[in-house]
Amino acid sequence: MSVNTTEEPFPSGWHRAFIVLWLGCFITGMGYSMTMPFISLFINELGHLTRFQLNIYSGLAFAATFISQAIVSPYWGNLADTKGRKLMCLRASGVMAITIFVTGLSTGAWMIIFMRLLQGAFSGYINNATALIAGETPHRKSGWVMSTMMTAGVSGNLVGPLLGGALSDAFGYRIPFFITGGLMFLTFLFTLFLVEEHFTPIKKEEMKPMQELLHLIPNIKIIYAMFITTLIVQASVMSIDPIVSLYVRDMIGNHNNLAFIAGVVAAAPGLGNLLSASKVGHVMDRVGPEKVLMIGLTIATLLFVPMALTHSPWWLACWRFILGLASAGLLPAAQTILTLDVPQEAFGRIFSYNQSFQAAGSVFGALLGSLVSGLFSYPMVFWLTGLTLLINLLIVYINRTKQVA
Repeated sequence: MSVNTTEEPFPSGWHRAFIVLWLGCFITGMGYSMTMPFISLFINELGHLTRFQLNIYSGLAFAATFISQAIVSPYWGNLADTKGRKLMCLRASGVMAITIFVTGLSTGAWMIIFMRLLQGAFSGYINNATALIAGETPHRKSGWVMSTMMTAGVSGNLVGPLLGGALSDAFGYRIPFFITGGLMFLTFLFTLFLVEEHFTPIKKEEMKPMQELLHLIPNIKIIYAMFITTLIVQASVMSIDPIVSLYVRDMIGNHNNLAFIAGVVAAAPGLGNLLSASKVGHVMDRVGPEKVLMIGLTIATLLFVPMALTHSPWWLACWRFILGLASAGLLPAAQTILTLDVPQEAFGRIFSYNQSFQAAGSVFGALLGSLVSGLFSYPMVFWLTGLTLLINLLIVYINRTKQVA
């Protein structure tokens, strides 16, 4: 794949839109991580539940958003290509502001699950914001922009648990939901008034069928490979996240600082992502996203070996930090490949399909981590996750060599 070096100008208002959308993605990521780590504790406060009931309700509340998101994303993608991505950002932030706020008013577990299901059906701010700014960005800067946008959600995910934990300890588990709902409403207002999209609506009757647009792509298999990459990379994150604190407890027992140590291990990849994302983005613009993706997948696969073998939480945190440094370019590289190979009029639909695969990856990863750790052991989760990344690397390599040939 050749890297576009044409000196295309930035559209008017691009920098303001980029800042607003970055902040919107940051708030979305922060709001998620402010509330989700404590949702099981919130559910536990709403009734007398057995341990089995608590685990089932917590699992349903976690998975509900991703399941509904995977189902409805293609519909929103079609609408994005006819109405624009800004409208989709407004739809997502506006409805999420309401559903998250109302979740804080919940009186029972099923109300939380229903609101999470509804939230997933209307979510998608980060993906639509990414698609919007991708469509506005000259190709010569696509890698840097995709990587920098990625830092927004990662930064939010780092700040969220600390802020959510402090607020929950001080004021109760409902307050983070109220604050997140208010921040999402501010995101709605900022996006409405400060983001300018240079989008020419496509009439529904003039919109080319997706099959026809796919035929215009030189190597359609690489697009499918990017969908699979998004699913597997997301699954590799989610397979580990739910069991990290339990794995740390398995290593050190009920240590006085168990929560703090587990928090350090959980946050380590995000910190690595944050530190290397911008640099990786510049490298991507220079050498191309496919090389960055293959190198990142190779290193990530190898790093799961020492993670599975270690018996120290601090070494686990160290390896996960290095994983964060190496994997900072994985999802941005996949998204960049999509922006370079896909006709712009299909951006909304392609990014919505990608979002569906990402949501499916979250569900698959969480189930993988829970089932494998329950049936076998915590290290086995790392072995299997590394194996899936190796398979992903082979898929990308096969399709890339065919493209080059």
